[in-house]
Amino acid sequence: MTNISRRKFIKKGGAGLAVSTLTPMVTARVFSSAPESDRRVLIIGAGLAGLSCAYELKQAGFDVILLEARTRPGGRVRTYRDPFADGLYAEMGAEYVDSSDTYARKYCKKFGLEVLTAKLYDGIFVRGRRYSMKDFKDNKQTLPFEGAEPGKLFANERKYIEHWFEKIEDINDLPKEVLELDNISVAQLLRKEKAPRDIVDLYTYTNATESTIRPDQANALGFVLGHYRASGFNEDTDEGRILGGNDQLPKRFAQEVSDSIMYGKPVRRISTGKKVVEVSFEDGGKISTISSPRIVIAMPFSILRKVRIDNEFPADKMRCIRELQYGHVMKFAMQFKQRFWDKPGSLGQRVFTDTPLRRVYHFSIDQPGPRGILLTFTSADDARKLGKLSKDNRMKRAREVVSGMWSEAETYWENGTVKYWNEDPFMQGSYSTSGVGHSKDFKDIAGRQEGIAHFAGEHTVAASMNGAIKSGVRASEEVKKAVGV
Repeated sequence: MTNISRRKFIKKGGAGLAVSTLTPMVTARVFSSAPESDRRVLIIGAGLAGLSCAYELKQAGFDVILLEARTRPGGRVRTYRDPFADGLYAEMGAEYVDSSDTYARKYCKKFGLEVLTAKLYDGIFVRGRRYSMKDFKDNKQTLPFEGAEPGKLFANERKYIEHWFEKIEDINDLPKEVLELDNISVAQLLRKEKAPRDIVDLYTYTNATESTIRPDQANALGFVLGHYRASGFNEDTDEGRILGGNDQLPKRFAQEVSDSIMYGKPVRRISTGKKVVEVSFEDGGKISTISSPRIVIAMPFSILRKVRIDNEFPADKMRCIRELQYGHVMKFAMQFKQRFWDKPGSLGQRVFTDTPLRRVYHFSIDQPGPRGILLTFTSADDARKLGKLSKDNRMKRAREVVSGMWSEAETYWENGTVKYWNEDPFMQGSYSTSGVGHSKDFKDIAGRQEGIAHFAGEHTVAASMNGAIKSGVRASEEVKKAVGV
């Protein structure tokens, strides 16, 4: 067993009907109804999964067509530069590149992109009280939660489930008793094990940036197996961001395959046969159709389930498409005239908190002062509740929370912006997460090849930029193997 970061723990943790009915479509034009070559591949989605797949296939001499609903590449990689001053920017989507993210770092190196190390937590603000992370780690302070252990921020829930580890001899051959945990939630399991309510609450707070659903929705089996694989947790990992913005990576992929990308083409129908797949998509107010001997579906299942699927995939794949969970995520970016969080005696510039903002941290580490940006990460019910407010009231609430943490915040306030991913028409959720009843092989089913159809995306591997790229490379290898390359 190993000692790993909380993010890495979560990332490694662990279908029936046509999903929707469309109004009758009129085909405006047909792109190659009879594909000329088995080296032609149609890819849906120009996020990092689709882009990396397209890049590798083009490098191998394939004729690639990439359909993207948005007018930009990158999907959930979204760097905002407006409305900020002084060259400041903020990551409103995917943010971190771990030291162990070999695929993301490989392509950053290939494209000449620098990954900067992010600052670790240096402050805690819970139940209205301020804590120094240093004092906390030195066991001088304890969280004000019943059942919390001295100096321990993460994994306070572990001691309530450790007896389950004794039932596991082979993680690939789990006993029935352990497998049945798939059918209950994390909250149910902790209550069953007599964990105080405070521990369930603390689990919610510590997992806010990874598990974007409530503990009563999260899968208990994945929860136990994640702890089984890891002996402990730390925040001393090399987490980084790409200098100049994380969107530099998808932009570089897109440059390499620019002649293959068709932007502004939302897919509405997929029909797969034994030898040909046909895809219909919006095209300038009309419906166009394109066909290919092979397809890579690299769009999130939150959107795929709204696409009409003819000649359905196997029942377990369709169930996965219908039921795979995506949580709620909202991010605030707030610009201030001065970086008051760096002043002596301040709470710090990266703060863990039980407020609705969950994580509040100085983003613009690599950017010139004196201005700076505080970025927040709000998830699960907190994001859903804030999502019911107007954008102005969302920002008002965020400012109130930040002012409660730093009294000088309002003095230096300039502007801010917010991104609620569940309102994004091409995502309608955060990244994938494991829900109750979603067995440990759910991701395997999601990524499994179905005849001439291949699948890629973070939901098939791990919820990260690295996972998306890894899935795209894996899909490209499947395609090459299928045609004998």
